[in-house]
Amino acid sequence: MPTITLPPKENALFKRILRCYEHKQYRNGLKFCKQILSNPKFSEHGETLAMKGLTLNCLGKKEEAYDLVRRGLRNDLKSHVCWHVYGLLQRSDKKYDEAIKCYRNALKWDRENLQILRDLSLLQVQMRDLEGYRETRYQLLQLRPAQRASWIGYAVAYHLLEDYEMAAKIVEEFRKTQQMSPDKVDYEYSELLLYQNQVLREAGHYKEALEHLTTYEKQICDKLAIEEMRGELLLQLERLEEATEIYYRLQERNPENWSYYHGLEKALKPSSIEERQKIYEDAWVRYPKGLVPRRLPLNFLSGEKFRECLDRYLRMNFSKGCPPTFTTLKSLYHDKDKVSIIEELVVGYETSLNSCRMFNQNDDGKEEPPTTLLWVQYFLAQHYNMINQQTLALEYINTAIESTPTLIELFLIKAKIYKHAGNIKEAAQWMDEAQALDTADRFINSKCAKYMLKAGLVKEAEEMCSKFTREGASAVENLNEMQCMWFQTECALAYKSMKKYGDALKKCHEIERHFVEITDDQFDFHTYCMRKMTLRSYVDLLKLEDVLRMHPFYSKAAHTAISIYLALHDNPLTDHNKEPQAESANLSDKELKKLRNKQRRAQKKAQLEEEKKNAEKEKQLKNQKKKKEDDDEEMGGPKEELIPDKLAKVENPLEEAVKFLTPLKHLVKDKIDTHLLAFEIYFRKEKYLLMLQSIKRALAIEPNHPWLHQCLVRFFKGVSECSDLAEPVRDVLKQEITRLFGDSNASSYNQAFLTKHSGSIPHRVAVAKMMVHLDPSAETKAVELATALDESLSNRTISICTEVLEALRNGELGSSKERAEFYRAECHKLFPYTLAFMPAGYEENTKIINGDVSMETEELANDM
Repeated sequence: MPTITLPPKENALFKRILRCYEHKQYRNGLKFCKQILSNPKFSEHGETLAMKGLTLNCLGKKEEAYDLVRRGLRNDLKSHVCWHVYGLLQRSDKKYDEAIKCYRNALKWDRENLQILRDLSLLQVQMRDLEGYRETRYQLLQLRPAQRASWIGYAVAYHLLEDYEMAAKIVEEFRKTQQMSPDKVDYEYSELLLYQNQVLREAGHYKEALEHLTTYEKQICDKLAIEEMRGELLLQLERLEEATEIYYRLQERNPENWSYYHGLEKALKPSSIEERQKIYEDAWVRYPKGLVPRRLPLNFLSGEKFRECLDRYLRMNFSKGCPPTFTTLKSLYHDKDKVSIIEELVVGYETSLNSCRMFNQNDDGKEEPPTTLLWVQYFLAQHYNMINQQTLALEYINTAIESTPTLIELFLIKAKIYKHAGNIKEAAQWMDEAQALDTADRFINSKCAKYMLKAGLVKEAEEMCSKFTREGASAVENLNEMQCMWFQTECALAYKSMKKYGDALKKCHEIERHFVEITDDQFDFHTYCMRKMTLRSYVDLLKLEDVLRMHPFYSKAAHTAISIYLALHDNPLTDHNKEPQAESANLSDKELKKLRNKQRRAQKKAQLEEEKKNAEKEKQLKNQKKKKEDDDEEMGGPKEELIPDKLAKVENPLEEAVKFLTPLKHLVKDKIDTHLLAFEIYFRKEKYLLMLQSIKRALAIEPNHPWLHQCLVRFFKGVSECSDLAEPVRDVLKQEITRLFGDSNASSYNQAFLTKHSGSIPHRVAVAKMMVHLDPSAETKAVELATALDESLSNRTISICTEVLEALRNGELGSSKERAEFYRAECHKLFPYTLAFMPAGYEENTKIINGDVSMETEELANDM
């Protein structure tokens, strides 16, 4: 169909449509579209149809928008406007590859359209099509050589392609065009100079970069950055005397910056420990109140020198009353000798302060204030908690609380001790106590909410967070809007532990959406950073976005989601109503009465919560309606709602798991858990070559990992039992199995692994599980192997003992309830505070929530 040219009147209306779209006046734009399309001559005008579709898309009418834009495009295939609009529509749906194709088609009909070229360049850098981005920026530079964004964009394209030489030349050519007085302060020009210097340094031109700094020093506003860069460059050029002077000046400016001392060490090149220590001793003289020059030598000193230096450091901190003292020394705890010296010194302080209020009875100095003893006890509580002696840790922290019952830090540490001891409910109670001492402290509030979530108290955690969220809105929704991912990850783990898989998956998908939003938010900066000349930050942003899903928040959410999807694949959700009936059939009258009371309490509580939830929903709907009316002209339609039941009853859980796994395989490939989770997925999909790939990658990271051993044995058995493999696949697997296992079979390989790691409990448990997997009749031997708790065995931790108890209960080590109870009792002796090892009925007798206690009392009264 030939292109229809609009007459002047309709053409003016079309221009007004474009202006309305640019100013987000979508309703007015649709009126003007109607005026053109109501004319029978122009009812099929392609560009107007396309613009009407684009406007409707901004109002959330996606299907109608696509129909109109496609209709418009069919009517005018040679219109750059129709192709451009179709590209914008695809971009709004995040189909960036398709949008790029549309923009390229638009450029066939209008090669020099600046707006299309700019939009294309944005998508190319967003998708990291750097070669295409460079070409597009070159076209923009040719069309608009007077605009600085054209030059800068072209230089950044070469920088991202790591052609630093060319990037430096382009920036220099552009800089020459900037007429700037040497005495004038211009922040944007200053940023350009710093960016140019960064490119020179990344190119390895250290001498030129140093000369560049010297030449333009007066015009660069960030004087601290100049000094730091100069110090680094002088070190690279081996001009050590000049570098030494720079780092002395930087130390004088900030004696608490660790990097300046490291720079000084590189400049002075001490040949012995004594010379290295001398650097810090000189700093003690210059900065007598400095803590960093006293802390850093503790990393490399040992023996008596370490003791002397530590003694000075600890006395200074305890006298001042510095709560983070233990945190600063935490990194030393990998060295057993240093840990014993720390303990010996601090226990000595405590004894002496108790008797004569001095650090040492032989000291001639002044007496210490009573608070010094308090901070020593505070330190000792953390120290014993760190080395897993929770009973001693509790003694010290309780003594400190008795002396100063209003210090919040003491309650925080007490909660942490209980958490590490395995009693998260007690920990949550003490964290709540800490929060009650200062209800205006957001940090304590967040910590308390986190502990409540770990204890499975989701509603209480939401109420705790609501103290600092927006009024009139649900705390959960507000936290989701604010992308508060620590809360959502903890929520997901809490729901997972309660087997509420739908709710847990909802939180994981919300976190995934946050990462998608963060990636999309780059669009706001591609043009902004060029305009404001914040080029160093822009390049850092692009590099960060490339590895965004390496962030622990994503890893944690992905691991949780994958493990849930695996569980849903192994045990799909069924009708839960049948289970209680089956259970109640085997109960006595007394137990049945107790069960019904419990069900009534739960029903009453659920009813109260439902009423509260409905009231909140009504309030939210009113707010949302108002917001919708106010923001009706904003872009974008509604997102698909995440419904827990729908998420938990997904048709193909393994495919959903792969979606979370893919970013981990690309970005977190140095962590063994990534490849072991991949194996678990592919094992269930029976993809043997992908299983082999996962195993080989895991072996390269940590060949003796207990979980990996289980994967290897299962893989070995799976391949040997599988009869329907293609011949080429079987040949590859046979060859690789021979290389991995030699001539042994699965059982002998399992036994050899035990011989090699017989002193480690996690490895013994892995072997025991595989014994039962390979031969169910080996149950007795496997249980004996896994449940050994001798002091000579290593890695005897709460988590591994909990895993063994769970395996005994769920049948992974056979079915032996008596053995499970015996093992629980033995573990309880070792870990007396751990909730998992408490006798049956312990939780009911020690409820920490007043609501539950009062409700139980009310029910008992009714029964009487």
